[in-house]
Amino acid sequence: MDVVIKTSYNMELVVLSYAISMIGAFIALVSAQRLTADTRDRQSYLINLGSAGIALGGIGVWSMHFIAMLAVRMDMGLGYSLWETCISLIAAICISAFAFHIVARDPHNIRRLLTAGMMLGMGAVVMHYLGMYGMRFGGYFQWDYGRIGLSVLIALVAATAALWLAFHTSQLSVRLLAAAIMAIAVCAMHYTGMSAAEFICTTENRRAIPSGPDIVSALGLPMVVITLALGMSLALLLDLALTSFQSHAQGTRRKDFAVSQLP
Repeated sequence: MDVVIKTSYNMELVVLSYAISMIGAFIALVSAQRLTADTRDRQSYLINLGSAGIALGGIGVWSMHFIAMLAVRMDMGLGYSLWETCISLIAAICISAFAFHIVARDPHNIRRLLTAGMMLGMGAVVMHYLGMYGMRFGGYFQWDYGRIGLSVLIALVAATAALWLAFHTSQLSVRLLAAAIMAIAVCAMHYTGMSAAEFICTTENRRAIPSGPDIVSALGLPMVVITLALGMSLALLLDLALTSFQSHAQGTRRKDFAVSQLP
């Protein structure tokens, strides 16, 4: 007999998912500010583009998704397919980086902004539902397509706003506020998408966790994700700090050299 599984949320983990999303959004905003279409240092451009893609796609969206999934409480065993999980991570990072690249070539071009915003928004949607498709449990999903549509709309608007903010914010306080707003939008998309799904259990032993060579327990994967998210965040923040320090040092040397040339 099919049984609808009731769900609830651990609010501490919901807050953690928001915090991770905000950290990723903030790093992405800082990295995006360093992207310029006329840069002569292609290596620096690619590094900053990769940082922005990893920060927004890998941390702000992907990591947030799986930490939020850990927050879900239900009386049913869950597992995740590593294939869909890994593909969703790669897709989120690559699509985010490409969207930033499109806008970076001309940040004031509305057509580019809308095109990249649609691409980034749909990338977030694909990542979210691919991540849910990778869930393994003894049953199936029953979807509310109206809420799915709402989650897609939220993703498109949020992604477009995120790209605009990425190239039109400069002050640290404004970036923090923008990151907080972006994180709210990402979480709104995720939890709206989650509310569109009902978990229908069809097995007698609902707590049995699916097993297989490519399946990881629902208790194991999110902890790995938290570790990866914090590790990526720390690495990107250190990279940004080092880049900022080097830029400041170069500016100081140029200034000192100019002063030394004065009669």
